[in-house]
Amino acid sequence: DKTYQVPYPTAGTEALLSRIEYIHSKENINVIIPNFDAELYSFMKIEETLNVMGIKMFLPTISQFEERHKVNLPEFGKKYNIKVPHSKSIFNSFDIYSLDKEFEYPMVIKGKYYDAQIAYNIEQAKSYFNKISAKWGLPIVVQQFVHGTEYNVTGLGDGKGNTIAAVPMRKQYITDKGKAWGGISIDDKRMLELTHHFVSQTKWRGGFELELMKGQDNEFYLLEINPRMPAWIYLAVGVGQNIPEALVRLAMGEKVEP
Repeated sequence: DKTYQVPYPTAGTEALLSRIEYIHSKENINVIIPNFDAELYSFMKIEETLNVMGIKMFLPTISQFEERHKVNLPEFGKKYNIKVPHSKSIFNSFDIYSLDKEFEYPMVIKGKYYDAQIAYNIEQAKSYFNKISAKWGLPIVVQQFVHGTEYNVTGLGDGKGNTIAAVPMRKQYITDKGKAWGGISIDDKRMLELTHHFVSQTKWRGGFELELMKGQDNEFYLLEINPRMPAWIYLAVGVGQNIPEALVRLAMGEKVEP
């Protein structure tokens, strides 16, 4: 019903906290659900302070947030026994010239927070490196391209290893930014098993989105873990799993049945 602007993440946690204190004095906030990757770290750092003020959140821990970063995904895959495409972080455009020792074209050029482009040759790789690094900073992640069908799973972990909800979907229509604009829910046991495995092994706390590719070898590869609910979260509500409501109830300390 009302909107307030909050500072950009680059302004730091103190600016964010003082702004939220002001909004709280006007509105008496019960729960905050941050949904922008770049601001999550700031909210995690002030979570305890907000809790004392009576403002609840239900976020991943800092260690969960850090280890699922795109730059850390290969180690994440090894640690939790999840298939992940080969990837590498690079810090300058000269590194692109030596990529053909490890990768074949096409390859995926990714920003550390957002943006992913498929490069079919070295000129495209350089161009995407420059564009994405100008927008989101360094490093840039280069990932092996997996031919196949993309699937996503959104879900909610209770922080103790239990999956409260999980809804797999297949993208039916994609915008020019590569975002899902239309999708269909999928009942796939293997995707749900992979999701339960991820939540039980990491003890994930809060909402998440897994981006998966089903390769031509019929295996699922984990491309990314987004540490928040996706823009298409209403699909979960549509199939009877109200993830935002369940997250609010967990934040308020209520017991929520899976």
